[in-house]
Amino acid sequence: MKPVEAPEPDKNGRRSGNTMDPAICRVVPAGETYAGKQGLNYFTGISAQSAGAHSLCLHLLTIPPGGRAHAHLHESHETAIYVISGESEMWYGERLQHHLIVRAGDFLYIPAGVAHLPANSSPTEPCTAVIARTDPNEQESVVLLPELEQYVPG
Repeated sequence: MKPVEAPEPDKNGRRSGNTMDPAICRVVPAGETYAGKQGLNYFTGISAQSAGAHSLCLHLLTIPPGGRAHAHLHESHETAIYVISGESEMWYGERLQHHLIVRAGDFLYIPAGVAHLPANSSPTEPCTAVIARTDPNEQESVVLLPELEQYVPG
């Protein structure tokens, strides 16, 4: 069987193929970022916008030392996270009353509709994680919850 090569890069350097054809595999080059509603910068990965995905998105996130997101939830979409390096803490629940710590090598599951706020309390080490969601759109299901910010220290 002859190997299939990725399509040639377009004028923006992407090798995404024809986004209208669901049978085309796509390469999304590393390096591009976008500012999320949550207050953090994400590395562009697989989504409806970058690859024509229909049921999932996959991104890389680095929370800088001392960084934290805004309180938010993802309506009707589950989230799975794998921490590559560093550690993060997260408050979650209706009033962010629950707290957990996730470290390099840990997996984290966040059910759809659960309010949460991740943070990196390290003064020196970033926390890098791979994030997968059942929402193919990068930011459409994000609902900010500024009224919950008061419940998280710092």
